Amino acid sequence: MTPPSPAPKLELPPLSLYIHVPWCVRKCPYCDFNSHEQKGPLPEDEYVDALLDDFRHDLPYVQKRDISTIFIGGGTPSLLSAGAYQRLLTGLDAMAAFASDIEITLEANPGTAEREKFADYAHAGINRLSLGIQSFDPQQLQQLGRIHDEHDAARAIEYAHNAGFRRLNLDIMYGLQAQATEAAMSDLQQAIAAEPEHISWYQLTIEPNTVFYKQPPPLPPEDTLIEIQDSGLALLSQHGFARYEVSAFARPGGQARHNVNYWRFGDYLGIGAGAHGKITQRSRQRILRMHKRRQPGHYLQAAAAAKKQAQNQNPGNLLNRYPYLADAGPIETDQLALEFVLNALRLREGFTHEQFEQRTGLPFSVIGKQVDSLQQRQLLSVDGNHISTTDTGYQFLNTVLEAFV
Repeated sequence: MTPPSPAPKLELPPLSLYIHVPWCVRKCPYCDFNSHEQKGPLPEDEYVDALLDDFRHDLPYVQKRDISTIFIGGGTPSLLSAGAYQRLLTGLDAMAAFASDIEITLEANPGTAEREKFADYAHAGINRLSLGIQSFDPQQLQQLGRIHDEHDAARAIEYAHNAGFRRLNLDIMYGLQAQATEAAMSDLQQAIAAEPEHISWYQLTIEPNTVFYKQPPPLPPEDTLIEIQDSGLALLSQHGFARYEVSAFARPGGQARHNVNYWRFGDYLGIGAGAHGKITQRSRQRILRMHKRRQPGHYLQAAAAAKKQAQNQNPGNLLNRYPYLADAGPIETDQLALEFVLNALRLREGFTHEQFEQRTGLPFSVIGKQVDSLQQRQLLSVDGNHISTTDTGYQFLNTVLEAFV
């Protein structure tokens, strides 16, 4: 009798860092992120201190890896000063080495106060900017609750180029209120004309716990949405933007490395109010999920308590207390395969048997039947050990993913 094959061993993937800044000027009616309207002066210095201390408590999870990418999201991260980011990035680099080619992305709004900081952000070490344009149509911007207009959007892009940001992403929505195909294409054409290396082009969706969920806007009918998507995909391809993920389009070399690491089921630490992390613990052969305290006030209270403890006790003992955590625990084995596939099949490149086993610690056979069935239905393409969606499978990705649930 042939002995059973040994269980695959988890390998340490690349490590990224997500930093959450929870404040914004005004909450948009479609937003379901952990963002809170700014009331009074921002506790900038206090928050940077907390972020650095939060990361210090997470250092055991670094496991001798360089930080390959950093993404600063929100909220509106560009509310913080360039000096705050200079201090933050310097402090982080002193605790855990940055990769020599590290990608550091900052989300920014096109408002006047934010764009005037762009050159200083570049000087602080941020080398990729993601602008939340959403639309160039003044009426749509107003309906979306954005605090900028179409002129602010154009000037922000100009400022970003002038500040030296060669790595630039523009966020553009479609399927907006009563939006016709021509209007959606006008937004996309203006984004392309701005010559970014990356465009995130995605449909407006109505999420629970948002104003739009309680008061739904009149959205385009399904046939219009299909026409918008088909026209937009053709337009982006015509101008050299390759679709490498469901809503992500890049010119050669312009992929968002931070997001690609997510989708490849890489590791990432999350610091800041409400930040999430996913970490491989090779010594324990498990993958851990971590959620930080969601409310900014509670997060800063945890920082104050940690500081007080450090003054009264041996700081080394704090490494096992993790005061910023709201919740942490291993991903259950029966969920690992699903989580991997939910991420990896969003990428056009797909994945290999080896990548599945190294990132999950599971044998490929646990998803083998589903892969075979989807291949027979011509929704998945299997080339040796490489699996990816067919064009039809990518068009009906939800159907593909449901097969693994």
